[in-house]
Amino acid sequence: MTQNKSVPAYLALGAGVLALSFSAMFVRWANAPGPITAFYRLFFSIFLLLPFLIPRIRKSADVRSRSVLFPILAGVFTACDLALWTSSLSYTTASNATLLGNTAPLWVALGAWLILKQTLTRAFWRGLTITLIGAGLIMGTDFILHPRFGIGDVMATLTGLFYGGYYLITERSRAHFDSVTHIWFVGIGASFALYIINSILQNPFIGYDRLTWLVFLASAVVSQLIGYMALAYALGHLPASIVAPTMVLQPVVTTILAIPFLGEIPTIWQGIGGAIALVGIYIVNRSHQTVLQETPNG
Repeated sequence: MTQNKSVPAYLALGAGVLALSFSAMFVRWANAPGPITAFYRLFFSIFLLLPFLIPRIRKSADVRSRSVLFPILAGVFTACDLALWTSSLSYTTASNATLLGNTAPLWVALGAWLILKQTLTRAFWRGLTITLIGAGLIMGTDFILHPRFGIGDVMATLTGLFYGGYYLITERSRAHFDSVTHIWFVGIGASFALYIINSILQNPFIGYDRLTWLVFLASAVVSQLIGYMALAYALGHLPASIVAPTMVLQPVVTTILAIPFLGEIPTIWQGIGGAIALVGIYIVNRSHQTVLQETPNG
């Protein structure tokens, strides 16, 4: 019965992976600085969510409490994550940037263990290790072609820290808010933070061609609404220490999508790395199911 209740959460997680895997495509397609694409992705999502948000706000007492600080703080982490990550795409490949940005499992596991005092099984750590080894193989060829650990790779790696923070804060936020309300407040916090970041960088907010504006809108619908709402739903039913390692699938899917859309051809080592990452993810998820089965009334 517990497993049946987990099915929608895993389906949402899969949809979130696919939607977020298109993020690199939108950044590359937009004729604008990366942080600007990130800003409009969040800014447009605020208005697109309003029709679904209003009925929920009237019923939620938490909206008028201090709990609202959780999704807003998650939005600030999202802004820092996206600002760095979208900028890194100007210096490295979509596959490499996405992979390095998804080092979040490491930070989530350490955060859950050290800060939230969550117990992680040996099977989890084995699965996480295998997952990261597979993910490392995906970017291995890129490091061989570009031996110097450049600024793009540094920025992409730093996004993993902010991405991990988003996971941990969202797990707390989802204890108070449904997916729609959470994502709306994330959009508020992230839009404000990204406005400040772009103003400091002196990136223009207007003057883009029609195609770029359409890319901004598509990014808001696909990456933000579908991607993050699916992820928020999953985090409301599964622990962050399970969701984050599964999101390592994102660079695998991005690598596949980059073939037709960006002309980035993966190597055989990237394919092998993707397969290894899948094995690690399977072990992580199996360890979670085992814990659920051993927990009374779980």
